[in-house]
Amino acid sequence: MDVVELLPRPHLLRFPVGQAYLRRAGDEVTPTDAGPAGCGARITPYAPRAAGPVRRVVLTHVHEDHAGGAAEVGALTGAEVVAQALHAPVVRGEVPGPPPALEGWERPLHEDAPRRLPCGGFDRPARVTEAADGDVLDFGGGARVVHAPGHTDGSIALHPPSHGVLFTGDAVAASPADGNVLLGVFNVDRDRAVASFGRLAALDTEIACFGHGDPVTAGAGDVLRAAART
Repeated sequence: MDVVELLPRPHLLRFPVGQAYLRRAGDEVTPTDAGPAGCGARITPYAPRAAGPVRRVVLTHVHEDHAGGAAEVGALTGAEVVAQALHAPVVRGEVPGPPPALEGWERPLHEDAPRRLPCGGFDRPARVTEAADGDVLDFGGGARVVHAPGHTDGSIALHPPSHGVLFTGDAVAASPADGNVLLGVFNVDRDRAVASFGRLAALDTEIACFGHGDPVTAGAGDVLRAAART
């Protein structure tokens, strides 16, 4: 796992598939996403380096490469797991998540994805706190929950506006080939995903942190708006 310090506060943790972020809030650390199953235990050793103990982990959505390690983080630290209200039953294991509506070119990528995960499936956290659009979580000077459906029904972004940071989850991605910012893949509803991309692009953002690909560390709002127009 690679650890990249973007600023004095956010830390990027790269996993074999996907990535998570650690965000400092006072003397605590909040992970945004938890990586695949087996990776939760890798997150917690880095929390003291970033600032301090983990009190919560916020899931941008419930795909295994982002939510798989959430139960491990909760078990190791006692942290609550925060998910959008539509996804809370999925996180608790009460219902399955909906499959994506794949486009033809996405099918080989989707079929290959399980091979690249360090292990399959994930345990279910016992305690899940539901979040809704517009909620403000008490970290990063107040991180607003932005419902961004389309990648999944309950996908969210986090926007601490006082720091100009946007955590997009998989609603937005950066191409590993050339770094271009683009719509995330494996969406349940592409039209809604495009609309959510536009909503996120309209936010006042200096730094954009994606679920896949390198973050944009300066002028992110302009970059997102330009990508949304293409």
